[in-house]
Amino acid sequence: MEKLTEKRAVSRYTLLLSAAYMVSYLTRVNFGAVIYDMVLSTGYEKSALSAAVTGAFITYGAGQFVSGWLGDRVQPKRLMLFGLLLTTAMNLLIPICPNPTAITAVWCVNGFAQAFMWPPLVRLMTGLFDEENYRRCSIRVSWGSSLGTMALYLISPILISFANWKAMFLFSAICGIAMAILWVKTCPLIPMAPPKAKEKQSGAGATLFTPMMLCVMVSIVLMGALRDGVTTWMPTYIGETYNLGAAVATLTGVALPVFAMICQKLSAVIYGKMNGKPLPAAASFCALAVAACLLILLGSNATASVLGAAMLTGAMHGTNSVLIMLMPSHFRNTGHVSTISGTLNACVYIGSALSTYGFAALSESAGWGGTILLWLGLSVACGGILLLCIPGWNKKFPQ
Repeated sequence: MEKLTEKRAVSRYTLLLSAAYMVSYLTRVNFGAVIYDMVLSTGYEKSALSAAVTGAFITYGAGQFVSGWLGDRVQPKRLMLFGLLLTTAMNLLIPICPNPTAITAVWCVNGFAQAFMWPPLVRLMTGLFDEENYRRCSIRVSWGSSLGTMALYLISPILISFANWKAMFLFSAICGIAMAILWVKTCPLIPMAPPKAKEKQSGAGATLFTPMMLCVMVSIVLMGALRDGVTTWMPTYIGETYNLGAAVATLTGVALPVFAMICQKLSAVIYGKMNGKPLPAAASFCALAVAACLLILLGSNATASVLGAAMLTGAMHGTNSVLIMLMPSHFRNTGHVSTISGTLNACVYIGSALSTYGFAALSESAGWGGTILLWLGLSVACGGILLLCIPGWNKKFPQ
């Protein structure tokens, strides 16, 4: 199959992949969007409900290895369909779960289902597009996550006001069913033979598990902790700190995907200006994250806190775009792009799992002030590690 170059065909499939990625967020991030109302409505502790999100991040990260490996061997269309159907079923089950243990079990299965979204999408993009269109498509697909998050934070206050948090999961399930039908009808099949390498191919492990790449993966873990931990708990932080109701506090989450989309677009621009070198491009967003943490610490009102949190998560989305969406294209000639993409994405959700529970527990013991200081330290560490890895990357990928 030749790479797509006709503009309308590229745009059509980019729109399809973006919609699929958006629905994956509608059926996953919805828990974080309504968790504050769940705490108020059910009386469960934050740490008890956060166990479900933490467990889902763990199963999502573990599932990335399975999905990534299968993505180099099984049609991505079929893997994605499996994920869509399973996540829809789990969203339908959440409203009837009788206790936090059942909620956690169901949402852990949902995390595994969600793992069958991103690696197949990367495999589809590398199969359908050349390098230039891959770069353009990957950024536009990333907007799907921001649009999905924005839709959640706009719709969930309405559903909370007129119904309750359970309606959010039913809405997400309907979106999942609709996307699965569209996916079956429109997603193409691609050749599964790996591309010919310029040199003798080595295993994915030999490519990934070098000192330089291991350090990069540590920085990805820190990025994931900040991106998803702050996204999950920002409405709760705003609500508790400034005594806002659940609906109003949740609505403040709309600012997060707006800044995420801006930073995702900037990531492609900065990446191009730096001649396709991912590490300095990603490190520049960590500097923005440091500034955002200082704004939250020094701010004295809800507006400053929301702005700072939006800048922080936006910066981490920019880092994510470079390291998870753009960087894998450097490995397309290895024949293991899906496996490598899945492994890198798994690192994101190791951080997500640690932070979702950890931030909740820390906020209960040390308050939000101590939690925000931790965010500042993680931002500095993430950027510092990336800067230290630049010489090793330049040696591996000289230009």
